[in-house]
Amino acid sequence: KELIPHIDSTYRTIADRSGRGLEGFSQGGRGTMRLALRYPNLFCSAAAGGGGYESEKRISDSGGFESPSLRFEKGDNAWDLATAYGGRRTGPNVSWMIYVGTKGSNYENNLDYMRFLSKIGIKLERLVVPGVSHSASRIYTKAGEQIMRFHVKNFKYA
Repeated sequence: KELIPHIDSTYRTIADRSGRGLEGFSQGGRGTMRLALRYPNLFCSAAAGGGGYESEKRISDSGGFESPSLRFEKGDNAWDLATAYGGRRTGPNVSWMIYVGTKGSNYENNLDYMRFLSKIGIKLERLVVPGVSHSASRIYTKAGEQIMRFHVKNFKYA
């Protein structure tokens, strides 16, 4: 309601979901999934890297608690939001990519989340970067062009 209108009025953008992508790594990967799942009408493309989907699953399973002192609104996690998104009958679809390095701390839980998305019918591109740790700079060094090309192919220019 505030950031996107500010960006669109300040910078030369395609002020429409057809020209808008979302990208994030680690906590930003979690945020990318949450935001694009919650607001598919705002983004045509979303690439989430190295997100902590084990924490997101714990939030889902506990009714909102990531830890005893950190609680989210019930249903406000990447697992429940994906279930709601996958169950929609109408509305715009987002093109999804999840990427992760094989040496990353979140490698296995990213694979689990990818399987979950596929199981509930959400199509996605998977990018597994061999030998890379939980490091955005190392992933972007090895696969950044592939990630950017993913977004470019999803943008629709009028």
